[in-house]
Amino acid sequence: MRLEVKCNVENCKYWAEGDQCVADSIYVIGPNSSREADTVEETACKTFEHRG
Repeated sequence: MRLEVKCNVENCKYWAEGDQCVADSIYVIGPNSSREADTVEETACKTFEHRG
């Protein structure tokens, strides 16, 4: 089953029309590479690659 992942970062290599993320996997980290976050703002997508 394919999971729908939304992303609005249009300059990411994995961004597709309709704000779809087409990466094979997603890697999200917490603040300062920790394993815990208290808010969504403390998380970051490490899968991002600049569309070049």
